[in-house]
Formats: sequence, C-alpha cells, structure tokens
Amino acid sequence: MKAIQVIDSHTEGEPTRVVVSGAPEPAGSTIGERLQSFSRLFEDHYRALVLEPRAYEAVVGVWIGEPTEPSCLKDVIFFNPTGALGMCGHGTIGLMSTLAHIGIAPGTYRLNTPVGVVEAKLIDQNTVQVQNVPSYRIAKAVPIQVEGYGEVVGDVAWGGNTFFLVKNSPIAVQVENLDALTTFTRAVMRAVNAQGYPAVNHVEVFGPPTRPDAHSKNYILCPGGEYDRSPCGTGTSAKLACLAADGKLAPGEILIQESIIGTAYRAWYQGTGDQIIPTIEGRAYVTGESKLLFSDNDPMVGGILK
Repeated sequence: MKAIQVIDSHTEGEPTRVVVSGAPEPAGSTIGERLQSFSRLFEDHYRALVLEPRAYEAVVGVWIGEPTEPSCLKDVIFFNPTGALGMCGHGTIGLMSTLAHIGIAPGTYRLNTPVGVVEAKLIDQNTVQVQNVPSYRIAKAVPIQVEGYGEVVGDVAWGGNTFFLVKNSPIAVQVENLDALTTFTRAVMRAVNAQGYPAVNHVEVFGPPTRPDAHSKNYILCPGGEYDRSPCGTGTSAKLACLAADGKLAPGEILIQESIIGTAYRAWYQGTGDQIIPTIEGRAYVTGESKLLFSDNDPMVGGILK
C-alpha cells in the first residue's frame, strides 16, 4: 500500500492540495525538465490525488521541490485532473498559507513555476499577495460562433494560463445559474479552440457585482470542466491586462474582483505598454492534513475519470 501525505486548504472557496511526501519526485535540473518528468508521472502517481474518491475535479494539486532557480524558495508545479497548469493564483495563495501552517515566517518569497518566477508576499497566515508573471492581451474583441448561442465576442489574454474573456454573456453571472453557465462556457471553450485559439484553456464570463465593495463578478470555467470557486488569480491577471490595454484601469488602481460564490480578490498592476505585472491579494485557510492510501487491489486506485 502506498501512502501520500497532503495538506488541504481553500483560497476564497477554491480548494488546494499540497503534496508533502510519498509521491515520486520529478527529475531534472531545471523547472522545464521537472515539468516533463512530472507529465510522465502524472497519470500513475498524481492524477488520483485530485479525483474522486479522494478528492473532486475542482481541487488543484501542488507539487513542491527544492529550487532549481537559486533565488527561489521552491520549484512549484500546479496540476488538476487534466494535467499540469502553467500558473495558479489561488494555488499560490493556498501554498503560502500551507507553508505558514508548517512553519515559514511572514515575508516575501520567490517561487519558480513552469511559466516563470512569481513573488508571493505572506502578510499573515491567511493573507497573501501574489505578483504574477507578465500578463498581456493576445487578441481583442474576437467573434466566435458558438453552437446553440450564436456569436460570442471576447478577448484572448494571458495571465499565466490562456483565457477567453467573454464580453456578451447571454446568461447572468449569478450562483443560481451555475449549471447554465457551465453548459454555456463549455460550448464557448469548444468553439474558441476550434476557431483559431487552441491554447485557450479557461473561459471567463463577467457580470455586475453582488458585493458593495466589488467592481465585477466572474464565473471561470477551468480545464476539465469545473468552475473556479475563487475569482481566479490568473483570470484576474488576464482581466487586468485587458483593462490596462483599453485604458480603463490605471497602474496601481485597485480592482476588486468578486467570484461566482461571493468571495473576492484585491488586484492591481504595475507597468505600461504591451505587458503588465499583476498583483493579486486573497486569503487562504488550511482545512486538513491527510494521509491518502492507495492499494494495488483497489479498483479505484487511479481515481474516477468522468
């Protein structure tokens, strides 16, 4: 029987699972080599950590290892049931809260991810600011023909993952519309991938906020078909890039982005021109420490793929 030690948390409602010990270590002298090794190990050793019956599809896993970039605290690879992710804002906040739980002090730390180095400021055990990788808009006001919905227009933008940010959702961004929003955004994902943007792996839809302190409310479809319970760090970074490109948000000006369930991030950016440097602030809370057991004779040892 194999045992893997994990620590779970949630960031503004979205779950994170940090792998502490027991899983095979990805090999390599760079984060790129480690990512390739992780991808080879994923199906047999990591995917079951974020699938039923030990988890569910919304959980994002985090592998951490000794840094191959000397200025960094850790090498970090985020993953969900579809495989490795480029970057994960809520996962970074959850990771830092988890590291605080097991002993690191408040301060500013650098993390080496597959898409570049990010900076995480641990303010207290629960509050973290993430300075993300450079973010930018790839294409503005792209019209997509979506089966069952007609023309949908959106921006394509990079915030550590590639997003299609819908401008004209036919469905109100409200929690009671979760099923309809999921069906709609899955159709949008298929359409945008088929119509010239195969790299898009998240769809983001906006609506008026519910919270009096927020500027916008969003719904995010993630790879694998689950929705983000948090306001999505890389998605908010992509939105900041689009707002900056349109001259609708000045450097340093605060955006409060509300999630579909009513939680929020504070966000702002530095820089001008084609790329900006976003910062996302949110809160995470450790929810458990577990030893996950995997028996060779368990028919669900590899998890349940839907």
